Amino acid sequence: MGCLPDLAATVGTVASHAPVALSLVGLALGLLLQPLAAGRSEAQSAPVFTLGSPAFAHQGSIPARYTCEGADVSPPLAWSGVPAGARSLVLIVNDPDAPDPAAPKLVWDHWLIYNLPPTLEQLPEAVTRDALPPGARFGTNSWKRADYGGPCPPIGRHRYFHKLYALDIVLPDLQQPDRRALDATMSGHILGTAELIGTYQKQR
Repeated sequence: MGCLPDLAATVGTVASHAPVALSLVGLALGLLLQPLAAGRSEAQSAPVFTLGSPAFAHQGSIPARYTCEGADVSPPLAWSGVPAGARSLVLIVNDPDAPDPAAPKLVWDHWLIYNLPPTLEQLPEAVTRDALPPGARFGTNSWKRADYGGPCPPIGRHRYFHKLYALDIVLPDLQQPDRRALDATMSGHILGTAELIGTYQKQR
């Protein structure tokens, strides 16, 4: 019976410290969960990287003005939500349906621009090499021209993918690279991609 007072004292001590222990556990859990909550908040508030055009809607028909049946000038483009940390932008426009959408055999490149500044938010209609921001350069399309070449599908309605890549580096001067050379140099440096798809079928 002599051990009962000691047992009671021990129980009393544990009980008196229980609120403190529980508070410490709660504080530790709060500190652990705080970064997770912050991460979710940042992810929810991060802007979406989007690309569009006032000339045509996503999945819509590209006006003839921007094709071989019209003035064959580049369409106006605008974008927003460039990822944080981007140091340059790359624009690639191509047609994966060449030559025939029913039996595509190759990807035809229409327009390549690299080293666009990440602060840029749009390209006006009919962009020429001289009108590019300092440091931005054209790549070589499938016509072997460092220029824009509009849709000119030989048969059927083709899709034209306009892709804007945000990179974590500024690319070196690649001397008018084709798409394969540009893809290889961008590899491992893409922070995000925005995409706009237009379609076109010859009217005559």
